[in-house]
Amino acid sequence: MNGQRKHFNELTTAEFFAIAKLRVAVFVVEQNCPYQEIDEIDKEAWHVWLTAETGEIAAYGRVYGNQSSSHLGRVLVNEAYRGQHLGNHLLEELLAVAQEHFPQAPVVISAQAHLQNFYGNFGFQPTSDVYLEDGIPHIEMRRES
Repeated sequence: MNGQRKHFNELTTAEFFAIAKLRVAVFVVEQNCPYQEIDEIDKEAWHVWLTAETGEIAAYGRVYGNQSSSHLGRVLVNEAYRGQHLGNHLLEELLAVAQEHFPQAPVVISAQAHLQNFYGNFGFQPTSDVYLEDGIPHIEMRRES
């Protein structure tokens, strides 16, 4: 897998189209969750993805924040590439981007609750009870820098 890291301003229209298409496929269609998937955060975020040999996006996430906290969001693995442990590689890439651009800031994520142990393996600790976000159980988690 080939890793890519680009700020919104560096993305080509084709790259952003592929990212948006995959995010809608996973978060809106697959999870049956109608919401405004593309948002203002996209314009300030670093977009991180793994590209398969086919050229298609296999996994994706975004990083944004400031010096007081950084955030991971829209973390996904393309359905066609699940079961290959790409989430581990993607999360390592996302954390490296967070460290590079927000070195002293803790990393925060609103994780789907069933992934609490996965994120826990990377040092994230729960900071909230489980809550519903767009009808899906989530939990706030934080990792100190």
